[in-house]
Amino acid sequence: MARAPKVEPAEMAPDERAKKAKEICFDLLAARPRTADELRQTLQRKGFDSETVETLLGKLDRAGLVDDAAFAETWVRNRHANQGLSRTALVAELRRKGVDEEIANQAAGEVDRESEEERARELVRKRLRSLGNVDEQTAIRRLLGFLARKGYPQGLAYTVIRDELRTYGAESALLDDAALD
Repeated sequence: MARAPKVEPAEMAPDERAKKAKEICFDLLAARPRTADELRQTLQRKGFDSETVETLLGKLDRAGLVDDAAFAETWVRNRHANQGLSRTALVAELRRKGVDEEIANQAAGEVDRESEEERARELVRKRLRSLGNVDEQTAIRRLLGFLARKGYPQGLAYTVIRDELRTYGAESALLDDAALD
């Protein structure tokens, strides 16, 4: 069965263009919540004019289907709990998704210093179990890199790793020397 030829949005009647743009947005929103900027970029990439895009985004916003602040709160909660990302990494991800910096910072502010440190400890404990029989210096290097990729500050990473290695029964003189450098 042959597919109908693809019609560019510019060639559609205005009401047909608006209907197609709405379909695309609903399909995207059915998969997962999206920011207004994500929807805007997708529609622009598909050739929709800015008037159609902005009109539709305004309607979706008024209907409560697109809410960057709610998206950011949910994103922070999920990514911190499931991926173990730090506040810094969460803000960076939200900014890449087009969330306003103030909204991103406010949402990431839900992750306080204590919960960030506790999540880092959980990540280190879990990673320690999978490191096997590596020497202490290699373990420290790998754990520091691991936490750095998750966006944790170096000072916090050193403290958590040192404490967790001690708890694990490994005295960390090398880490203490490295922290002084």
